[in-house]
Amino acid sequence: MAGLWVGMAGLVAAGRRGRRWPQPLMWSVSLWSLKHVALYSRQHLMVSRSLCSAGYDSNEKTFDKILIANRGEIACRVIKTCKKMGIKTVAIHSDVDASSVHVKMADEAVCVGPAPTSKSYLNMDAIMEAIKKTRAQAVHPGYGFLSENKEFAKCLAAEDVVFIGPDTHAIQAMGDKIESKLLAKKAKVNTIPGFDGVVKDADEAVRIAREIGYPVMIKASAGGGGKGMRIAWDDEETRDGFRFSSQEAASSFGDDRLLIEKFIDNPRHIEIQVLGDKHGNAVWLNERECSIQRRNQKVVEEAPSIFLDSKTRRAMGEQAVALAKAVKYSSAGTVEFLVDSKKNFYFLEMNTRLQVEHPVTECITGLDLVQEMIRVAKGYPLRHKQADIPINGWAVECRVYAEDPYKSFGLPSIGRLSQYQEPIHLPGVRVDSGIQPGSDISIYYDPMISKLITYGSDRTEALKRMEDALDNYIIRGVTHNIALLREVIINSRFIEGDINTKFLSDVYPDGFKGHKLTENERKQLLAIASSLFVAFQLRAQRFQEHETSRVPIIKPQMANWELSVKLHDEVHTVIASNSGPTFSVEVDGSKLNVTSTWNLASPLLSVNVDGIQRTIQCLSREAGGNMSIQFLGTVYQVHVLTKLAAELNKFMLEKVAEDTSSVLRSPMPGVVVAVSVKPGDMVAEGQEICVIEAMKMQNSMTAGKTGKVKSVHCKAGDTVGEGDLLVELE
Repeated sequence: MAGLWVGMAGLVAAGRRGRRWPQPLMWSVSLWSLKHVALYSRQHLMVSRSLCSAGYDSNEKTFDKILIANRGEIACRVIKTCKKMGIKTVAIHSDVDASSVHVKMADEAVCVGPAPTSKSYLNMDAIMEAIKKTRAQAVHPGYGFLSENKEFAKCLAAEDVVFIGPDTHAIQAMGDKIESKLLAKKAKVNTIPGFDGVVKDADEAVRIAREIGYPVMIKASAGGGGKGMRIAWDDEETRDGFRFSSQEAASSFGDDRLLIEKFIDNPRHIEIQVLGDKHGNAVWLNERECSIQRRNQKVVEEAPSIFLDSKTRRAMGEQAVALAKAVKYSSAGTVEFLVDSKKNFYFLEMNTRLQVEHPVTECITGLDLVQEMIRVAKGYPLRHKQADIPINGWAVECRVYAEDPYKSFGLPSIGRLSQYQEPIHLPGVRVDSGIQPGSDISIYYDPMISKLITYGSDRTEALKRMEDALDNYIIRGVTHNIALLREVIINSRFIEGDINTKFLSDVYPDGFKGHKLTENERKQLLAIASSLFVAFQLRAQRFQEHETSRVPIIKPQMANWELSVKLHDEVHTVIASNSGPTFSVEVDGSKLNVTSTWNLASPLLSVNVDGIQRTIQCLSREAGGNMSIQFLGTVYQVHVLTKLAAELNKFMLEKVAEDTSSVLRSPMPGVVVAVSVKPGDMVAEGQEICVIEAMKMQNSMTAGKTGKVKSVHCKAGDTVGEGDLLVELE
């Protein structure tokens, strides 16, 4: 049974003073079967405690008990470090999260309300009651939810409970994008031109946008994570952006104030990790490249950045520390910058919390940022000077989401994980997750499945390990974005470092379509599919424990199998024969040798095609010949039949596709926020029909053509599923 493992053993020389640093922090949680879940918090975390001893002084006393005011992977992440430090933990959860991994990992757990975040993870009264009930001495907020809420920090201080984060002044100053920008200017930090006040309404937003000059960025003054942000290129988009951004900001952060600033086209998004203490010390822990984004939310991150030179890195780091010292910052925090093609950089915002992508920094520095946060919160000074901070190797993080990447680069998907296995058997792989087989991905919370991190001695090795890790990641039951992630990391522009925040829309102007097979890759897939088909047929001829022959589907004495294989609406004639574990396959004039163990019960299959190793997943197989094969990250539908079956299949009727031009269906599960039409209304192509909120993001649904509304099948407040009918046109 696989479980928690931490690779911190071994020391490498680093730092100008000859300090010896722990190897990159690499750990993962994996649950292989539900029957082992009950043992999870006891056995595996006992193991983790013994493996994590490097870098921790057991004589350095901090807290006896910490409550984690969060859920999912970040709650699990904090609990791991607490266990390492010998600190008892308290998990909070909503009623639907009662069986979640973070609840099982913690020493205690308290339900704080029903599923909606406003009634549970944002319910300060219920959380404060949980703190009193469990007598927790400190609270780690993770990221999101209440992590940057100054009122929550004040409530904790009033009860003499330590907030593991900066003080309320820093949260107020840096959490408010308007105030933080003014402070940044005062601290001589480069800033983006824009309006330094609060935008009152849509009319004022248009006036300010015109004064600044299009394009502009409209964004929430509070919060982050890409929520409450819109880019506007004209007056109409400014009005729409103001409406959507204010609604999202109110929903996510309880604060609908907005600001407007100049949008820098085609920038890189590079951030600096800072760490400060209560004694006036602060250091910068190098940068993270976070330019691969969709809807202003990061998808792939890496450290260090391939773009920065040492001079620019130092300048950005020094400005980030200057800003941190200006507000007496005492915790882990992140200063985000936009960087143009000439390496000019501009302050974007400061996140006064642990960042989602912090693992890549841990990998290249060897520091445990959660541990450092806990030490600082207790009042200890930083252990390291700026000259001690190394860059050891390269780390890449991919955010694995329950999303459909073929819809706007990722619209949320919901469902239950019927099968789940993390690729932690591979070298240099870390997985931060908070799920297990059987977990539900619901509409109430962020659709992140995990953070997949790989580490290597250089960027090439880290990317190759990520490619292998994505191929070996088993996720069944929900739609996921592994196909998109894999395509990004093998893209020539990405490999060369030619990236910016518009990378996805530039590389895929018509939307993501999956991996485009080369001629050789297409032949490999056809050969693999044909070999799989025959392997399944051969297995079907025998009983599981007896060699007694069933009525053969294909005659056992046949030396060759003549098959008809359909891929991408093209039909190929394939001839396959086998000798032991090797199949010889003739396809489109080429002969390929396909070798494998052919363990058809395994979700992963390692296949060698003419010396090239491929890891594939056969996701489904139907009696009618349809097979779903995950190959090079993308799932392909392959139809394999014998020659006779293919001839007979021509007489089968095909299902007529639905005419969708007159109907609007929900592209994702969510809640209807508003409906803008009623039966009898005339609508124009592109006109807004309704708004659906999914995972805290609001999405405008528009008419596909001009016409009259025949019927409306939803109303504000309704919960809808993917594919549900919303509106019909005549």
